[in-house]
Amino acid sequence: MSRRPHADAWNHNVHHHRIVLDAVPRGSTRALDVGCGEGLLARDLSQVVPHVTAIDRDAPTIELARRHPCDGIEYVVGDLLTNELEPGSFDLVASIATLHHMDTAVGLRCLRELVRPGGTLVVIGLARSRYPRDAGYDLAGTVATRAHRLTKTFREVAAPMVWPPPLTFAESRAVAEAELPGVSYRRHVLWRYSLIWVREREGSGPSTA
Repeated sequence: MSRRPHADAWNHNVHHHRIVLDAVPRGSTRALDVGCGEGLLARDLSQVVPHVTAIDRDAPTIELARRHPCDGIEYVVGDLLTNELEPGSFDLVASIATLHHMDTAVGLRCLRELVRPGGTLVVIGLARSRYPRDAGYDLAGTVATRAHRLTKTFREVAAPMVWPPPLTFAESRAVAEAELPGVSYRRHVLWRYSLIWVREREGSGPSTA
């Protein structure tokens, strides 16, 4: 499925929703949005997945999400690292701008354990630029941001922020490849990277995306 970014509520996180939506496995019945914030991604996912669990450890932000009730979404105040979610119970596990709030390796292990065999994990992450290596990306991101703001309504992120991210883009990629064999890593212009990983089915080969 392909979705355009929200023109009426745009920011750097919303811009990347389409990556998550395009990765939803066919026939999915359960999805998990980790670090759901105000629930915009969860509401998008509910259009294509019957049941969505949306979890965030920031209670005030969850209250903002609950002001927009939507069939099929369960909002939960909780922490990924201490949650009681059933392992291997989601066809899609998604996380946008959350991984840098915790130890990256530990966070990826927790996320991958929640994915069903044959299911997909999608992470949109933030990382720290390293100069001069990332100067070109940052310049392109600045120009692209200005262009988007000319045609879309910018929406501030309500959830608490962590800046700068603890890991560089290169370090984030190295950790992801160690924790998620076969992961597909991609660097994006708007200060984000994406990870797409498919959990192998029993008796199948290595995970690929």
